[in-house]
Amino acid sequence: MSIKTSVVSELLQALPQLRTQIYFKSSLTALSHAMEDQVLAAMTENPLLIASFQRESFYRQEANRYHRLAQKSNQVYVLAAAETDFSNASEEYETVAFDPYQDALRHEWHLVVISQHYTTCLVCRERQNPALELYSAELPVSFDIDPARQFEGIWTSDREASHIAADILLQRILTYRPELRTKINQAQRDFGLLRFSSRASSTSTRKVVGKQRSSQRVDSDPFVQRLVTYLQASQYKLLKAYGSIALQERKERLVNSITAAIRRGSDSGQPLHPQEILKVAVQQLGKAVYASRCLIYRAQSTDATATISHEFVSSAEVSSLIGKKLPLRQNPLFQEVLQQQERVYVADTHSDERIGTSQVLSTVVEQWAIRSWLMVPIFYQGKLLGIIELHHCGETTYQWQKDDTALVEAIATQIGATLIQAEAYANLEDLNQQLEALDRTRSNLIAITGHELRTPLSTIQVCLESLASEPDMPLELQQVMLNTALADSERMRKLIQDFLTLSNLESGRIQWHLESLPLEECISLAISRTRTRTSAEDLPEIVIQIPQELPLVRVDGDWLVEVISKLLDNACKFTPTDGQIMIAARCNGSQMLEVIVADTGRGIEPNRLEVVFDRFYQEEGALRRTAGGTGLGLAICRQIVNSWGGQIWAESAGKDRGSQFHFTVPISENRHEQMSLVTSG
Repeated sequence: MSIKTSVVSELLQALPQLRTQIYFKSSLTALSHAMEDQVLAAMTENPLLIASFQRESFYRQEANRYHRLAQKSNQVYVLAAAETDFSNASEEYETVAFDPYQDALRHEWHLVVISQHYTTCLVCRERQNPALELYSAELPVSFDIDPARQFEGIWTSDREASHIAADILLQRILTYRPELRTKINQAQRDFGLLRFSSRASSTSTRKVVGKQRSSQRVDSDPFVQRLVTYLQASQYKLLKAYGSIALQERKERLVNSITAAIRRGSDSGQPLHPQEILKVAVQQLGKAVYASRCLIYRAQSTDATATISHEFVSSAEVSSLIGKKLPLRQNPLFQEVLQQQERVYVADTHSDERIGTSQVLSTVVEQWAIRSWLMVPIFYQGKLLGIIELHHCGETTYQWQKDDTALVEAIATQIGATLIQAEAYANLEDLNQQLEALDRTRSNLIAITGHELRTPLSTIQVCLESLASEPDMPLELQQVMLNTALADSERMRKLIQDFLTLSNLESGRIQWHLESLPLEECISLAISRTRTRTSAEDLPEIVIQIPQELPLVRVDGDWLVEVISKLLDNACKFTPTDGQIMIAARCNGSQMLEVIVADTGRGIEPNRLEVVFDRFYQEEGALRRTAGGTGLGLAICRQIVNSWGGQIWAESAGKDRGSQFHFTVPISENRHEQMSLVTSG
């Protein structure tokens, strides 16, 4: 049986001059007990008492009191929604089980007492309180939130209001228990009740009756009024305390989640990852704060756009923005955040002037279905690190509570400090790696210079001592001694020259003389230099594969020849004489030209493809090398190529399977000069 009508609504319709008030459940309990105690204290009264308890569990808490009340009156009626064994019955008093799903009484709380000398009426309906539901979900089990439930209704001793409320409830009882009609009719006669339907159809009769009964009004006990006021104030403070505890608990949970993400990184010995922190934070914050969509992204004051990488959406109906670009430079809300350095809130995007006057924001709101918008900056010591955004998507607007905004701002502060800490940790790891690399460089430098300088010096010393001490030495042997000393002195000169070259490159002291040149010319000069330094029988075959009409390159010619020469020397060093070295070139996009020096030599292990460009790197170790060299050639090549905006890298299929060295150089933009050179050629 569906009865949607509210008793409170019917009473207000009959007496529109009544004004409702807000009561906590604890206040209603105190009022009800006061009204019941008034009945129990009466000596000869036989009043009518009607109580509605919402649910059977609430009735069971008061069952003992109603056994005592039934001894004072034979007109006691108790209504409740059945949960276990509560049912329609006529024992010490009448019990009425109403429909727990279809009757509006499941949301209401009523107590009406009518006697010959006084009346009291308490008629209330429960208010929906989302904040209370949120608190109850967040608070520990030990907290009892039930007394803080809020009701809206009327408490009065006015006889007319009490009679109308009693009549409405008696008609509801007859709906469920029509067999009580005789008893209820007797109560109506004994207490002078009129049917609500006849009273509603006769306005003049209602006014006369109201006037007569108003004269019989009894003022409620001032002590009860003061008690209720005290309970209301105390319950309000308690509710605020609950809210504060819940908010603090939510903050701590979010902070703990972020801290756990940090700890996972640090405990594993790996650098902290800011992206992992943002990923955890957006999920936890999105669940804690009511929002259709929660975004956290990195942003700086000079950024034109931001790419969304971390997001929480409340349901599948809310579109995802992962991978989307959010405009910043042309975003008035973002610019307002930068200027004010505080959160920006848009209550209704459909009516906000900032949205209406910005084509960019209007497009964003329409595409992403944003109705209410909260943007909270992530600052650390005045530096913008990122943004937290909350979107409410739907037909209606949404007002985030102060507790919600305070929570978001607290988390923004925590994220800012955490990001700085993570970046500092990552920077520290980079510094540690650099220090380790420097230490390796120092060790290699000591070993290599000790070997590369001491060995030729020892040879030179032996040769010179022999020439000085043996004047009768044959001319042929003297020439051998001189040639050996000259060769080792040249070896030392090259070592020192490589040291100076790398130092100048790393310190930026090289003056580049860039010009547009054909690549073929530089390759020819590099091959000639290599052949001059190496005998023909020791050189492997060198093959050149350069396509015709190759564009000019914008480089310093001498240094480009140096790069190709060092790569050729390196290839010759590790390729047998029956092997092959190939030099090729091709366009790498519209801005760069790629040069490849490939050989069929000993190859490089995959895990060493990056470190071969380190200073003083020697594949066989510093003191047991068969190929010689300082280990600075590839490091010098990398410095030269990087200075021109190019890249250099190595590829190899593995040991004894050859290797390929690639580098890129910029293509000349002087097309007229290129055409002239091609024509003259």
